[in-house]
Amino acid sequence: MTQNHKSGLQMELRELIMCSLFAALISVCAYISVITPFSTVPFTAQTLAIMLTGSILKPKHAFISVGVFILLGIVGLPVFSGGGAGLPEFIKRAGYLVGFLFGALIISLLRGKKNNIFRIAISNILGGIIVVYTLGVAWRVLGLGIPFKLAVWEGAIIFIPWDLLKVFLATSIAFSLNKQLGRVFSNEKSIYSSGT
Repeated sequence: MTQNHKSGLQMELRELIMCSLFAALISVCAYISVITPFSTVPFTAQTLAIMLTGSILKPKHAFISVGVFILLGIVGLPVFSGGGAGLPEFIKRAGYLVGFLFGALIISLLRGKKNNIFRIAISNILGGIIVVYTLGVAWRVLGLGIPFKLAVWEGAIIFIPWDLLKVFLATSIAFSLNKQLGRVFSNEKSIYSSGT
């Protein structure tokens, strides 16, 4: 086995492990869930996990991680918010789940190759808040028939302060982790940057 082939296999294994870890992180964060009298949509830590996924992994790996999480839920593992699982639960949450998928991808694409804390923060706002809630609210209106004003209020507006806190946390954690991972893998082509 050549050195290049060995390095390639190690990189593929590392990619598989990281995608699995982030899919697991998103799943675990589904259980940090609080229902309030103000909304039928629960407060969860999943958007924090989505922001971290996009802020640390390359676009392809961020997309795969969220895709694996969604597929696990569809086939019956209780990984959706509040332990939900199965196709009916996916349909009920489809807007937000698809928002997670494309939100993580957009965060990773927008943040660029350099570990710039400002770009990470802006990327998390655009991908982790705007993309997720745009698709989430659109599905609640068009797919579930919820009145527009109600869908916007209980499906987006009341979460914004909480999500801005998550942007701060995700940006700070990702900025620090990216620096550390960049040192560890400084001599290898790393998956912890936004290159293609």
